[in-house]
Amino acid sequence: MTDASLTTDTIAIEVASLERELSEIDMLITQARTEAERHENKRSQAAERFSVLSDRHSDQKELVELANQVALLTRRASMMEAQVEVLEGKRKTLTRFRDSLTTNAGILSEASNGAAAADEPSTDLDAGPLPPALSRIVQTAQEDLRREIARAMHDGPAQSLTNIVLQAQIVERLLARDPALAQAEVQLLIGMVQQTLEATKSFIFDVRPMVLDDLGLVPTLRRAARDRGRRAGVAVEFESIGADRRLPVELESGLFRILDEALAGYLSLAPDSLSLRLDWTDVVDARVTARRAGDEPLAEAEPEPTAPSKKSSKDLPPALAAMMEQQKADERAAAERKRTRAIAKLPPDAWREIQQRASPLGITAELLHGGGSLRVSLRIPGAVAAEQPA
Repeated sequence: MTDASLTTDTIAIEVASLERELSEIDMLITQARTEAERHENKRSQAAERFSVLSDRHSDQKELVELANQVALLTRRASMMEAQVEVLEGKRKTLTRFRDSLTTNAGILSEASNGAAAADEPSTDLDAGPLPPALSRIVQTAQEDLRREIARAMHDGPAQSLTNIVLQAQIVERLLARDPALAQAEVQLLIGMVQQTLEATKSFIFDVRPMVLDDLGLVPTLRRAARDRGRRAGVAVEFESIGADRRLPVELESGLFRILDEALAGYLSLAPDSLSLRLDWTDVVDARVTARRAGDEPLAEAEPEPTAPSKKSSKDLPPALAAMMEQQKADERAAAERKRTRAIAKLPPDAWREIQQRASPLGITAELLHGGGSLRVSLRIPGAVAAEQPA
């Protein structure tokens, strides 16, 4: 059995595994939607009853209990809806990954069959490595994807939902003993739910921003720049010049990941400002530049009114001439140190990740200004003009 057939069999096994995972996710989505609808129906009934009793000016204790019940049911319904969003995002990501594996398996199978039919015993497939894109997908994509999703789910929404469940249990115990205290805990629960919803939306965006499929690269990068800048407390200036276009899916995704990685890398250095600029012609040219205070060109020193010429410097005592040269050297060294400290250099791990993503897609990436600026360019392969959102 050849390496090609082994690789094809491995892909087939992975596709079957993904199919099983997608079936489980579909089942979980159905259950979560059913629970969300059930909680929403209960919430609607409780809210209607609360409205009727309020009009009748009923007992305040009963009204407080009903209000707490409405708030609790609202949070539970929101939790279920958030879980549905997370599961749908995961299903969409795994579906694209499955389709990509299936497509590449077909390409590899055709290449293997064509090589076997040839008279020459040695084929291009056996003689060299697999295509970079296919090799990257088979060897790293699935494990990286699963590891990223698992870590993000554990540290983000899963942990937050656990805290919400504990808080809901606290509220449930307090309702029977001290409704007033329970009301304060309900407000805390509401804040926790809101934070979890925001974290869940951010998680879905990081896994695969849906706006990238719907609207394209520019709106997605604009949102990424705004959200990342807000979380880091750094103003991110975004500018797109020219008519943006829809690119092939793999190029659009690759460009977004590269530029988003650059934004995250530079923001980790806490620069004073960060800019992302795209220029659209037959080539899309993007540049991410970070600046710190003092990154502006240094002002030129005023000329010394009595600077000695070469002829007069010979007349100076050697010690004085040496002291003046040393002073000038110290000033140049100080200016260079100041310039170096002012550069927010892209972290090495981010630069390696960008290079690994860019190379298989034919994207050119280069660091400028000592690492303080990243330039990414790609020739557009017959892209169709994008429809501008209203």
